[in-house]
Amino acid sequence: MNAPLSHPPKTLAKTDLKPDAGTTPVMAQYLSVKATQPDAMLFFRMGDFYELFFEDAQKAAAALGIALTKRGKHQGEDIPMAGVPVHAMDGYLARLIRQGFKVAVCEQLEDPAEAKKRGSKAVVHRDIVRVVTPGTLTEDTLLDARGANRLAAVAIRKGRAAVAVVELSAGVVDSVACELNDLGAALAAFRPSEVLVPDRLFSDETMKGALDGSGGVVQAMPQALAEPVGAKDRVQRLYGVSALDGFGAFEEVEISALGLIAAYLETTQAGRIPALTPPRRSGESGFLAIDPATRLSLEIDRTQRGERDGSLLHAIDRTVTSGGARALAERISRPLRDPAAINAGLDAVEWLLERRDLRRDLRDALRASADVARATSRLALGRGGPRDLAAIRSGLTTAQGLSALFAACANDPLTGPPARVTACLDRLALEGELSHLLAELADGLMDEPPHLARDGGYVNPGHRPELDAARTLRDDSRKIIAELEAKAVADSGVAFKVRHNAVLGYFLETSAKAAEGLLRAGPDSPFIHRQTLANQVRFTTVELSELDAKISQAGHRALAIEADTFEGWRREVARLAGPLQGAAEALAELDAHAALAEWAEEVGAVRPSVDDSLCFAVEAGRHPVVEAAVKAQGQPYTPNNCQLAGDGVGASRLSIVTGPNMAGKSTFLRQNALLVVLAQAGAFVPARSMKLGVVDRLFSRVGAGDDLARGRSTFMMEMVETAAILTQATERSFVVLDEIGRGTATYDGLAIAWATAEALHETNRARTLFATHYHELARLEERLDHVCNLSMKAKEWNGELVFLHEAAPGAADRSYGVQVARLAGVPTAVVGRAREVLERLENEKAATARLDDLPLFAAAAEPPPPPMKSLLDEAIAAIDPDDLTPREALEALYRLKGLAKT
Repeated sequence: MNAPLSHPPKTLAKTDLKPDAGTTPVMAQYLSVKATQPDAMLFFRMGDFYELFFEDAQKAAAALGIALTKRGKHQGEDIPMAGVPVHAMDGYLARLIRQGFKVAVCEQLEDPAEAKKRGSKAVVHRDIVRVVTPGTLTEDTLLDARGANRLAAVAIRKGRAAVAVVELSAGVVDSVACELNDLGAALAAFRPSEVLVPDRLFSDETMKGALDGSGGVVQAMPQALAEPVGAKDRVQRLYGVSALDGFGAFEEVEISALGLIAAYLETTQAGRIPALTPPRRSGESGFLAIDPATRLSLEIDRTQRGERDGSLLHAIDRTVTSGGARALAERISRPLRDPAAINAGLDAVEWLLERRDLRRDLRDALRASADVARATSRLALGRGGPRDLAAIRSGLTTAQGLSALFAACANDPLTGPPARVTACLDRLALEGELSHLLAELADGLMDEPPHLARDGGYVNPGHRPELDAARTLRDDSRKIIAELEAKAVADSGVAFKVRHNAVLGYFLETSAKAAEGLLRAGPDSPFIHRQTLANQVRFTTVELSELDAKISQAGHRALAIEADTFEGWRREVARLAGPLQGAAEALAELDAHAALAEWAEEVGAVRPSVDDSLCFAVEAGRHPVVEAAVKAQGQPYTPNNCQLAGDGVGASRLSIVTGPNMAGKSTFLRQNALLVVLAQAGAFVPARSMKLGVVDRLFSRVGAGDDLARGRSTFMMEMVETAAILTQATERSFVVLDEIGRGTATYDGLAIAWATAEALHETNRARTLFATHYHELARLEERLDHVCNLSMKAKEWNGELVFLHEAAPGAADRSYGVQVARLAGVPTAVVGRAREVLERLENEKAATARLDDLPLFAAAAEPPPPPMKSLLDEAIAAIDPDDLTPREALEALYRLKGLAKT
């Protein structure tokens, strides 16, 4: 028995984990395997359990809430032990991965019976079959079906940076080379679960900033693995090629990053070669650059709380397949920069939007599909099961049906599908080997196969005659035995019963008296005597002995035949991984196009006009997320116009947006930034019309936050992000800034806001929306050539503040801060006192200071003496309304009116 530990055990250092004279063979094997993965938590297979020892057991017990026990001793100390059942491993594994652990899975690679043949003390052969890390998950139970799970690697060489990314569960590889300043944006676009970094780069400030915004678990890798020569060899070995020229002209830094990925996969996959697509190389000019702070601010694919609900992606996602959801997420996370590519995507959405019936049939067909990409990846890695084969069959069947669905319109030169849709249909055309694979799976694989191949029961009857024979013998043994029993009774005239035990197997049993004649028959009798008991005698026959052997082996033989069939199918899938992944990508892309068309019809979105100009013109634009939330509450959404022009022709380059809190300034800013994201992602936009000159970089500084872990206040974070904008924004950029300078003294904040606005207008020349409460900035409209004022309108009605959520030309005259404080529930006494102070401050005489000379608030003068009370004031104070009769009240009113005229 394993007794619970009564005290915390000694934590053993890695150098202590060595066999000694008293180490058992199994523990020696464990220590040997553990030495190959010292930084991973080792799941060591022992029969029906995965067991963990030493410090791994302590960590697992704490992380999983399982019992910590002990087994045996090592160097005189108890060996801590914990265990989890094999059938429940996925649940425990998911919890460990979420907590950032790396797990090495050590399996039994032979049957214990085989090990016994080598001697009674022989140990079952075990070895690591995979190392599970956050970025290398492939199991459905551990993955978000609608979200990508990526492993990224980062390299820096000769002033250039690169990010290589693999989504192992779908076999997709990307490579991006960029300038150092764009590293954070390139990495954040992929949202990796795990990031590999050469250990030498941990002191690099650029790398620190990029890793902070990635959100993934960081793994240090030896710098030697990033050296280009060795890295190139590993990448070629991973793809089984002798040169990478066929994949594209990779920069040296990209080879370094891809080499880190290849080295990590060699280690974690224990020699199994994954099915990977050739690296998709995208240059720095291929995608809209969005830095991590802007992604967080705009809540593109996750809210600031880290949730999908409430994000832009969640608001527009109408996909019906998991692959389509991932394709849409990538499209929104990495908007394009090339107008031709953007318009190709818009063509596909528009074509499907105009064909409602076809789109409905397409989406219905896709709903019956499955995740072909992930199923293919698991099968190629040897981790898949019969249900993955069923997923591939389902996907190929859907592909076959879609080809027929589009056949009627595919050849029409006028109304036929656009290039992007046609390219998808070409990849879905099942010819040759894919068609043969579909036919094989349709004929041989059961409709509802079990999860595990080892359980059997997934090959259709009639697919393999020898399997049918083994199943018949296994399943119909009772019928066959009954027939043999009846034959034995007929041949002998004895009342036989067929029995079975572990020693004799199947035998014929009868009473001692009935057996007398058979015992006298001698060796010529077909009934062979086996055993005599007190009241029964047992016989067998040659036929029964042979049947006994066949029946006992039939079950094993049936499983072996099914396993052989499955392995044949698995090898075929691995061989055809390339075209299968192409078909999976095509299904996902069609789903994403159709989903964007469905959403556009649902919300009344329109096609944006995207070109190479510096224009930004939106008529009646709406915030896609806020509008959905407002409409869910039964309220209307107020659309707004916005016009900017980088060249200053026809519109201003920079708009100063003023207005009260809660009037919608931040929503207006984010709304226009999100319209840029949607348009360049190839999606329609919620507006009456939109014209966009393609944007190269998107910046958003909206909202407040600090970074206490790095000693940065809210104001410091604001300044860091503002500095990034001022140093990176170009005339093609789009910038939204909210309340710059609010976190410091009034004069300092106003000065910083003023100087920032001037720099964006004069130096960066970026299209900019600049929201502020510093009304002094409204004077910039008079001082700078391409600045205009916008204000979010609000009105006071019967003492109540009403927000109109409407952006109109001109500057706001008031901020209505006290009114907003009252709406927020600030105590009445405090609000009243604030009104008094505000009125006094507004009525005070201030020393004059020309904004043309210095953009600061007017300097405050000495407070004036309290005003003398007038005769009218004294008369009003002398009246007690409660003591007046109606006639006296009327007379008092006439008297006061008279005093007012004097």
